[in-house]
Amino acid sequence: MADRICPVDAGAKKFPVRPETAAELYERMSQAGLFEADIEESFIRCGGHGGQKVNKTSSGVYLVHRPTGTEVKCTKERSQGLNRFFARRMLVAKLVELSGGEKTPATSIADKIRKQKRRRMARSRSGGNAGQDLTSPAKGRERTDEKN
Repeated sequence: MADRICPVDAGAKKFPVRPETAAELYERMSQAGLFEADIEESFIRCGGHGGQKVNKTSSGVYLVHRPTGTEVKCTKERSQGLNRFFARRMLVAKLVELSGGEKTPATSIADKIRKQKRRRMARSRSGGNAGQDLTSPAKGRERTDEKN
């Protein structure tokens, strides 16, 4: 346990963001109980925008939180330093959510879409005529085949 240092004191790991933003990340990491010693970091090749640059360099970041087994992959930016920062931010959000804390915006949106799909499926299973009386003819479509 002596090798577990607080992320705020881990001055060796710098990110290419403003110091206030980095301090905010370190604060969230310490609140979540996330230590740098518990994170396994590896670098992967990205794809997408950026052309030959991203295809040749390993600027993507893959983090694994050893105690929980939570994995995060970030290939959002062309810069490895920024991807390291964003991956840690994503890992903190995932761990807070797993521990029963606040939901991330992405999870909230996914829950909303899931709820809408459930509602649509229930509506389609009931025939799409929820609340309508099926015994009487539709309004405006009266029988006109009888002549006076």
